[in-house]
Amino acid sequence: QVQLVESGGGLVQAGGSLRLSCAASGRTFSSYAMGWFRQASGKEREFVVGISWSGGSTYYADSVKGRFTISRDNAKKTVYLQMNSLKPEDTAVYYCAADFILLESDYSDYLKWNYWGQGTQVTVSS
Repeated sequence: QVQLVESGGGLVQAGGSLRLSCAASGRTFSSYAMGWFRQASGKEREFVVGISWSGGSTYYADSVKGRFTISRDNAKKTVYLQMNSLKPEDTAVYYCAADFILLESDYSDYLKWNYWGQGTQVTVSS
């Protein structure tokens, strides 16, 4: 089992940057795929990006490709989301997720992820 705690959210102007962190506890962090999802007010939770257990594979939603970068440090049990060129439509609560995800198609399905953080608010002003 793993517990996840996100940090790094905040208020930023359009075009700015933020880096989110997700710190994990538990001995098997390096075995888990990690993902970031977001949920805007009144909308469903949507996939943002995922990274395999080794960090060798990453998967991005089209809406964030070229602007967001996911990385992980297994020694620190932390996954990062660097967000650049932020837009007002990126405003949402961002959630970190973990699980044993093997299929590329499963990364974007939030029902496949069983471990979630509490979320961190990202607000992008225009």
